[in-house]
Amino acid sequence: MSTAVETFGFFMSALGLLMLGVTLPNSYWRVSTVHGNVITTNTIFENLWYSCATDSMGVSNCWEFPSMLALSGYVQGCRALMITAILLGFLGLFLGMVGLRCTNVGNIDLSRKAKILAIAGSLHILAGACGMVAISWYAINITTDFFNPLYVGTKYELGPALYLGWSASLLSILGGICLFSTCCCTAKEDPVARTGLPYKASTVVVPKATSDETDISFGKYGKNAYV
Repeated sequence: MSTAVETFGFFMSALGLLMLGVTLPNSYWRVSTVHGNVITTNTIFENLWYSCATDSMGVSNCWEFPSMLALSGYVQGCRALMITAILLGFLGLFLGMVGLRCTNVGNIDLSRKAKILAIAGSLHILAGACGMVAISWYAINITTDFFNPLYVGTKYELGPALYLGWSASLLSILGGICLFSTCCCTAKEDPVARTGLPYKASTVVVPKATSDETDISFGKYGKNAYV
């Protein structure tokens, strides 16, 4: 049963990593809202790297953010968290391939595979947590500006990329939990761990012959028997 769980968790984590990789360059992290506008001439959509505008003819013009230091602090933080999540996911994916029981890399025994798989699961959980924090942080700033009546800038709504990122982070966390949970089951099923009780060799006590017994046994035979 644990083999099926760890395989399911591995593919779930891999799918979460793939979706995180698609979320990062996606253009629709936030989209300008049409709420309260009678006539809209263009639509603005942004992500962590650039901003685009689409006019009424459907022509889009994009420009990258000119300076990283001039960006808002939450945008820089979301960039760092998303990149960290993808790096942790790749490392967890590599360790997961080594730790799966259906793979044979370096003739590693089951106990070590369980430890490697637990580390891989922890990395996927951290990757999902980083992605979840980044997406939620970005969404909080969008909703804060949207419901702020004193905000005079362009108001945005949550883009499709945020929902994709939330799903990817959740898959990474659930997959990491499945990988981490198989560590205990593997330790119970490992025959080496199951028979690893301390073994004490049995000792046989040989009685030491006394001097009287030696003389009696020597007397049973003549001297010629020892020539």
